[in-house]
Amino acid sequence: MKNPLSRRSVIGRISAVVAGVLAAPAAKAAKAVTQKLLVSADAPKDYDPTKHKWLMAIDANRCIGCGLCAEACKKENRVPEGPYFRTWVERYIITKPKPGSGAARGETLVDCPNGGIGGINSYPEAPVLKEEIQHSFFVPKLCNLCKHSPCVQVCPVGATFDAPDGAVLIDPKYCIGCGFCIQACPYGCRFLSPVTKTAEKCTLCYHRITRGLKPACVEVCPTQARIFGDLKNPKPDDPLERFYRDNLVVTLKPHLGTEPRLLYAGIDKEVR
Repeated sequence: MKNPLSRRSVIGRISAVVAGVLAAPAAKAAKAVTQKLLVSADAPKDYDPTKHKWLMAIDANRCIGCGLCAEACKKENRVPEGPYFRTWVERYIITKPKPGSGAARGETLVDCPNGGIGGINSYPEAPVLKEEIQHSFFVPKLCNLCKHSPCVQVCPVGATFDAPDGAVLIDPKYCIGCGFCIQACPYGCRFLSPVTKTAEKCTLCYHRITRGLKPACVEVCPTQARIFGDLKNPKPDDPLERFYRDNLVVTLKPHLGTEPRLLYAGIDKEVR
């Protein structure tokens, strides 16, 4: 039987006791220690999550639908075979409006065979004639790194949590496989592993980024459509800074108030 005390409740109690006993400066230091306790076991022991703020951006103008990102993610994170993906690539086809309709565009068609693995050749022929297509493009999808994460809010045992460095993580030791987080995610970014019977999602390859490496999907992208960086430790000519400077940056489903930290450029309003 799992421990009835969740990670969240245990750490919350520790923080409350420490904060009540110690003076303000000491309590602040204790809070920093508590934050470090939240780091996934995938990180090295000397990693300090309070000194980083990770962020991912997607430039859909650069994505060619090769699917190498999804394939690399599967291998790197040992994602189960079948329809299970931590990241995937969707194809959007926007048709021309019907004559006389007065509309600016027609239908929005979306498909994603095998998560986009296999590239352009894995996609079936468009269900409309070429001359009927107004615009088409590819959109990589993954965890939206919400500031106000619905998945974190509904987890009954604190297995899903916000790390101080911006990552949204899952502790499989605490996960009971209830599926509440999967239902709560408005972006469809989670699944229940048929192997471990616990929830899985993109973790930005936490075992890599906490050791100074890029996420696997970023590493293999041939067109630099995926941009990754650390807001607290920007590099010279930082790619994230260029992304902000050169693009109209948007997030998915902003009306939900989740405040995603996954940023997009080059997508139409039809992307959901």
